[in-house]
Amino acid sequence: MIQYRKLTEQDMDRFISMRIVQLREEGATEDIDLTGALRDYYTRHLADDTFVSWLATDEGRIIATSGMSIVEKPPYFGCPTGKIGLLSSMYTEKAYRRQGIARELLSRVMEEARARGCGAVQITASDMGVLLYSNYGFTKNGNFMQYKL
Repeated sequence: MIQYRKLTEQDMDRFISMRIVQLREEGATEDIDLTGALRDYYTRHLADDTFVSWLATDEGRIIATSGMSIVEKPPYFGCPTGKIGLLSSMYTEKAYRRQGIARELLSRVMEEARARGCGAVQITASDMGVLLYSNYGFTKNGNFMQYKL
């Protein structure tokens, strides 16, 4: 039976390994070892409560992850609080996909965003995730641009 709970420090090794698998599946070029940087990020932001993650487990083993960073920008008309949830780490092991697990995790992080006063939640969705987010009510914003430093 699938159970849901929040990420803890004790889950960090498994959480990071699943994040790296996710990045590989999405086609990222793996030219450095991200393990240390991911551990540093998640540890710091769990501690200061600007990162939240819900996990799905099967017999105690993590089989799906979610993650959301809370960032604050100057308020604007579309987000008067200035707080935005940035989704990441939405990953489900292949054997557990298409069972509603990712949707449940998404619902839980969206509730976290509401509770924390976020005015918007954003994600750069992989091809696999577009249907999930569209069905949940996310809309595409063609204005996203990035400059890599």
